[in-house]
Amino acid sequence: MTLAELQDVAYRGGMPRFVGKQLAEWLYSKRAASFDEMVNISKKNKEWLAANYEIGRVAPSKASKSADGTVKYLFPVGGGRTIESVYIPDKERATICVSSQVGCKMNCYFCATGKMGFKANLTAAQIINQILSVPPADAPHMNPLTNVVFMGMGEPLDNFQEVSRVIEILTAPWGLAWSPKRITVSTVGKMPQLKDLLDKTQVHVAVSVHTADVAQRESMMPAQKAFPISTVMKVLSGYDFSHQRRLSLEYIMWKGVNDDIAHADMLVKLIGNLECRVNLIRFHAIPGVDLQPASDERMLMFRNHLNQKGITATIRASRGEDIDAACGMLSTKSNGR
Repeated sequence: MTLAELQDVAYRGGMPRFVGKQLAEWLYSKRAASFDEMVNISKKNKEWLAANYEIGRVAPSKASKSADGTVKYLFPVGGGRTIESVYIPDKERATICVSSQVGCKMNCYFCATGKMGFKANLTAAQIINQILSVPPADAPHMNPLTNVVFMGMGEPLDNFQEVSRVIEILTAPWGLAWSPKRITVSTVGKMPQLKDLLDKTQVHVAVSVHTADVAQRESMMPAQKAFPISTVMKVLSGYDFSHQRRLSLEYIMWKGVNDDIAHADMLVKLIGNLECRVNLIRFHAIPGVDLQPASDERMLMFRNHLNQKGITATIRASRGEDIDAACGMLSTKSNGR
């Protein structure tokens, strides 16, 4: 709930509206998991709150740790369904990759989540629960979160109403009071929600491009038909990414598919003068997909070619592949739902 909604809760319970501010502090800053923890709220009011509301905090039901320190968490979301979140430590940083849907409608050929089909949108409560629950209270050795990326299961902009509520909670002074620069939302370029995201927030944006060959992209990413990458790039060109707000283009590299100089030049042409960074991503094999990862040599050649053309390109380090937690691998398939 937002601050205004929490104030309404207090009002309905016959409490002063400032109790709404106290509730926000307990829920978000202090991460209370029960009403009993709220020591500055009277016993009578806590009883009324407990009788009419639930906090909504749900602990992960399973954790899998990678050899590289990455941890994948399984969260129940009701109806026998589950979603996955990934904690990624990196020196002083700790990033959580959160899910926004159970499954996904985008059906990208190379993505395990897409193979699940679409099951349900997550509520703002189910999304923020992932962020508030990691790292768990019983893991003091784990660094607290510094960043959130909406790159888990689902297309965030296909559930924009709930995702935008979470962004408000994360950035508002009554919520977690994070800078929007600590948040990145990934998308295939869904319209008109992409424009809403750009207009209504200051979070970083990551667009899944993967190939600048239109016919090839359409064959692998059905969203290309509804949201052509040329249209997406035209919209992005109307915004300033030359200062603090960052635009990333995600580019998974497949052997013999999109890893040659011709494809690099198509990408250069697509980008034009747009200020952005290209993240080159190793493909992580998933069952039933006849694609192979590009070689390290090809990825280096591709990166260097983009750099020579004046485009900042980096090769993203793979994390958590041994626990099916790397890019494109989240599916809850091992849990049967």
